Amino acid sequence: MTRTRRARLIAASMLAGTLWLTGAYPAAAQKVAGWQEDPFPSTYRAPPQADVLIRGGIVLDGAGKRIDGGDVLVRGGKIVAVGKGLANPGVREVNAAGRWVTPGTIDVHSHNGTYVLPLTTIDNDASDVSELSSPNVADTWIETAANPQDIAFARALTNGVTTIQILPGSTPIFAGRSVIVKPIMASTIAQMKVPGAPQGFKMACGENPKSYGADDDNEGPTSREGVIAYMRNAFLDAQDYKRSWDRSRAGVGPAPARDLKREALAGILAGDIRVHVHCYRANDMAAVLAIAREFGFRIASFQHAVEAYKMPEMLRETGTCAAVWSDWWGFKMEALDAVRANAPLLQRAGACVTMHSDSPSDGQRLTVNAAEAAGAARRIGIDIPPEEMIRWTTSNAAKLLGLEKRVGTIAPGFEADIVLWSGSPFSIYTKADLVMIGGGVAYDRSRPETQPVSDFEIGRKAMQP
Repeated sequence: MTRTRRARLIAASMLAGTLWLTGAYPAAAQKVAGWQEDPFPSTYRAPPQADVLIRGGIVLDGAGKRIDGGDVLVRGGKIVAVGKGLANPGVREVNAAGRWVTPGTIDVHSHNGTYVLPLTTIDNDASDVSELSSPNVADTWIETAANPQDIAFARALTNGVTTIQILPGSTPIFAGRSVIVKPIMASTIAQMKVPGAPQGFKMACGENPKSYGADDDNEGPTSREGVIAYMRNAFLDAQDYKRSWDRSRAGVGPAPARDLKREALAGILAGDIRVHVHCYRANDMAAVLAIAREFGFRIASFQHAVEAYKMPEMLRETGTCAAVWSDWWGFKMEALDAVRANAPLLQRAGACVTMHSDSPSDGQRLTVNAAEAAGAARRIGIDIPPEEMIRWTTSNAAKLLGLEKRVGTIAPGFEADIVLWSGSPFSIYTKADLVMIGGGVAYDRSRPETQPVSDFEIGRKAMQP
């Protein structure tokens, strides 16, 4: 290609971006990029709405505020008022005296529906957590594999979880799209899928993907440096694909032949798909942040982020959240340098931090995990009060998912995802008494008929929540 032709193509691509943003070229040319489409649209319907005034509880609003003896008014699926001594406009009133009220808990890292327990075969034939045909399976969507009958969804709901991100596994480098769901009883994932939620994508660095490539039967890199090089080459290729799309939408040339793998990565480069990266070590996270800087996109979160406490300034500057455990460590080499106070150390440094599960068991106990981390903080002189601690499982988690204006906070205008707890949500003895999703009662511990039952449990002895 001559220098003149290259310059013309670059100019056309830049013009395409300008015209697209301003809407200045004909509507017929304004094609929706493939990565902006959703081939699996949501059919979600919130539980029947129940206008209610929750009266006199200890309200943690998820944004750092605590109201003792606080009231929360829900109407039309939304939170309409929060405060003390609210007037009752003629709705059902719930006495919350002595109980705690919080936003619904959000699990940002789940494999519910794809790693269904108990696995019944030695070879884990029941698991669909990872597609292992290539280090790059960016064309896959985890929602096409998830089984809504997994009992983990019901267990999460009855323990106060109202939003879950299901991620693909971390064996491939480019593992595919995630899906965000509500843990309601449904026959399909589409019926659980949050409408209008930002698209998410899973990548992986470190031991998992390099070990995959080291298997004699698998292609792919066998070292950390190989994984990073693989990422850069894939994004270079996606960059060319995106430029072809931009020129086509500007009317300069034909649309490229669809390539679903390149399309997903082009969507990342365009800023339309949020990236969540499985990473443990600080140097691994720094390397991935360098790639994001090189190619002009943002990392929404590092998942696991065991050594995030070593690099809070980098996370703060890039606006990247760290999704961490309270005490998982030592199960592989890259997890050895963990500290239990990871979350509070990050918060003290001004970085975004959330708890996450990666486990159907921990997915029911995220607030207790937060309490464990806060306990570790107290032992080193950091005091995290409940109104701040709750952010690790609510508003910060909503921010990580791109839902911070919809859920995770008890404030007027937010969707009414609310939990009424029997006591402090940070106690192992506390139960979720009432769970509301979108202003509807999804679970009421006092009403056995609201107890969700999976098909997997029909005919089995009932378990008390």
